[in-house]
Amino acid sequence: MDMGLATMAVNFNTAKVYNDVSTAILAKAMDMTQSYGEGIVQMLDSAAMERSVNPSVGSNIDISV
Repeated sequence: MDMGLATMAVNFNTAKVYNDVSTAILAKAMDMTQSYGEGIVQMLDSAAMERSVNPSVGSNIDISV
């Protein structure tokens, strides 16, 4: 296969653009995952605080049939 220098340069630049886009998408996904994780930690902390103030709330269920 006879590839000219110009074709190889275009292919290289195309691959570089794809790599840059993939890296940017991965960075955005990592940021979103970190944000979700922080939200979950905050939610768990607030639930723990509620249990410390009202320890009996949510610990028992009264059922009558």
